[in-house]
Amino acid sequence: MRYSLGIDAGGTYTDAVIIRDSDGKVIDLNKSLTTYPDLLAGIKNSLDGLDPANLEKVRFASVSTTLATNSVLEDTGSNVGLILVNESVIPNRSGIEHFICVKGGHDNSGNEICPLDIESVKLFVSNVKSKISAFAVSSYFSVRNPDHELKIKELITDLTGLPVVCGHELSQDLGAYERGVTAYLNARLIPVAKDFMSAVQNELYRRNPDINIMMLKCDGSMVGIREALKKPIESVFSGPAASLVGASYLAGLETCAVIDVGGTSTDISLIHEGIPKLSDAGAMVGGWQTKVKAINMETSAMGGDSHVWVRNHVTNIGPKKVIPLCFAATIYPEIIEKLQKGQVILRNQYGENIQSTKFFVRTGKTPTGLSSSEKELLDRIGETPLTVSEIYWNENRLPSPGTLDLLIRKKLIRAIGFTPTDALHVLGEYNEWNAEASKIAASRLAALIGIDEFEFCTQLKKRFARNMALNLVSFILEKVDRDEIDKVLQGDVFARFRIDVPVVLLGGPVSAYQSEIDSIIDAKIIIPENEKVGNAVGAVTGKGVSRLEVLIQSNFSESKYNLRAKSFVVFYPGGKKEFSDYHEAVKFGEKIGTKIVLEYMSNSGLDENEVKIDISKKDIHVHDVGLPLETRLVFLGIGEAR
Repeated sequence: MRYSLGIDAGGTYTDAVIIRDSDGKVIDLNKSLTTYPDLLAGIKNSLDGLDPANLEKVRFASVSTTLATNSVLEDTGSNVGLILVNESVIPNRSGIEHFICVKGGHDNSGNEICPLDIESVKLFVSNVKSKISAFAVSSYFSVRNPDHELKIKELITDLTGLPVVCGHELSQDLGAYERGVTAYLNARLIPVAKDFMSAVQNELYRRNPDINIMMLKCDGSMVGIREALKKPIESVFSGPAASLVGASYLAGLETCAVIDVGGTSTDISLIHEGIPKLSDAGAMVGGWQTKVKAINMETSAMGGDSHVWVRNHVTNIGPKKVIPLCFAATIYPEIIEKLQKGQVILRNQYGENIQSTKFFVRTGKTPTGLSSSEKELLDRIGETPLTVSEIYWNENRLPSPGTLDLLIRKKLIRAIGFTPTDALHVLGEYNEWNAEASKIAASRLAALIGIDEFEFCTQLKKRFARNMALNLVSFILEKVDRDEIDKVLQGDVFARFRIDVPVVLLGGPVSAYQSEIDSIIDAKIIIPENEKVGNAVGAVTGKGVSRLEVLIQSNFSESKYNLRAKSFVVFYPGGKKEFSDYHEAVKFGEKIGTKIVLEYMSNSGLDENEVKIDISKKDIHVHDVGLPLETRLVFLGIGEAR
């Protein structure tokens, strides 16, 4: 009996599931809290909750993780030198410290625009090699001719021996700067990803040395460890991709929309005929526009752990995340007594951080580089949660909200507060943790706006459900103004939006919102079994997918009477080749594209014989010319990973 293991290290929880290969059933699962900054500790905890006898039968494992996303957002990657060829401007806001722009590059036909300024490259490399751990290179139209990128890579390897990432290796899309950004971020992530995956491999092999390990990419496909370590940037947003694939698998649907309610955010995505819908623009990560193929996703900064706070009789949800009071009270029971005692806060002092229901506690992270005000405040916060009134109890004043924010961003303290998850505990629709803390806090917040706690939580629940529906409809109707959609959802009208694909809900307490969503939109709502670990299921049930494009460009000679094609150039990843006959060019394009797809699948640990390749042909014609001006061969290879 063969089993497969899926692991998802998400923003709040790290989940592990074991699936029986013979019938696809989930036979074992466990959830544990995600641990920062060491994700491995959370993975160990999640694996410890699985039956060791089941783990011994596992032969295949796949991992999805927030590691790459967190590293980019928190700016914790390695130092990298960026070399752009024939790109004269790098935005000042980029924050890239070591870079150079040199002459060189090619045109749309792959012809050299001007010779590569290799001497400037050599001087730059010599000056920065002791300050960085890798290089990134992007040249103008390198997708048509990578010669200049490859020459720079060879030079850097000879001079330094450091890793070099080229733009054409990561993307076939036009845009030298965006390819440069993608290569830059990828180079920064390589050491981080290598350390993490080596630790994960060692942990899994310690438990079972016969496991074949893969990773989930942000397009919802799987890739072998060797390929994943070359391109760790492709694992950004693999969590949302895992939820989409997992929802499709658990619901038994090849086509569906998915609403994934996490602790930090609510994500909407779509899968069609087993293939996730991708973003045309590429993944946007921490303000960086990349050329990474990622699922198309609508994200709202409203999740189960979003902070609910009141000011001037108005209830606010998020965007910041806190530890729910119901959960915190299971770790720190003294919170209940402190909530009952209450605090003296003037109405004009209320704000997101100054709330009668909010607490602060140290994370244990070692502080460095603090200002005097940050150090003074941090010294007053310990390992036991404190209310804002308790922090400066002997000085009869409240802490600075801005300084509290700085300490939270630096991960030196964590905030505890009321959340949508607490509201569901008050209403009795979710009973995972301590409802008493939630009820006391709800009564205090409700009093600030003049209603009782049940009305307060009911309104909060309806607002959360409407936000889910708004995100779904605006995602489906992407060309319709979001505000206009919201007017319909909130209006008292005899009309509703209808969604023509099934909608699958994932996330801890989503069943509590089903009836509310049903009343807002017309859709078939599905909550599958084991939806709480949908991401881990998606991590292990994805497919191996390879997408690439081969371009055939016609070169014409002009006579007095007509245009005549004189040659045909085939551009493919890593090279180009010229032909005198169009049909020979197409034949070569199909052959080289198929070869590249199969090589990628093989390097990803998939059986080439199990790979299906679909080739679509798109021609562009001009008037009175028989042969196409341009032909694009689009390859889609799909293989079963397990």
